[in-house]
Amino acid sequence: QVQLVESGGGLVQPGGSLRLSCTASGSVFGLVAMGWYRQGPGKQPELVAVISTSGNTDYADSVKGRFTVSNDNARNTVYLQMNSLKPEDTAVYFCSVGTVTNHYWGQGTQVTVSS
Repeated sequence: QVQLVESGGGLVQPGGSLRLSCTASGSVFGLVAMGWYRQGPGKQPELVAVISTSGNTDYADSVKGRFTVSNDNARNTVYLQMNSLKPEDTAVYFCSVGTVTNHYWGQGTQVTVSS
């Protein structure tokens, strides 16, 4: 079993920053990539950012230049640094971990951008 523990969500004003983290524990074998998805109110889930164990990254167009995904492979941890946050970034952010055999999801952490 793999458990994902997320932290770092909260309420922030527009233009502010937050840093999310997610650590995978348990039987994590064959890790391929870690990343973040989000689902805003009344919206479909969407990929925010993903990073492979080799360091390749991919971002949603809407967050390029504002968000940075990074990882610590030794700790099976992925981070999402979110800067210049906008109200439209308000969503539940889910950590995602992919291995060669499975895909795991975190429980989600709420990010609210509001004045």
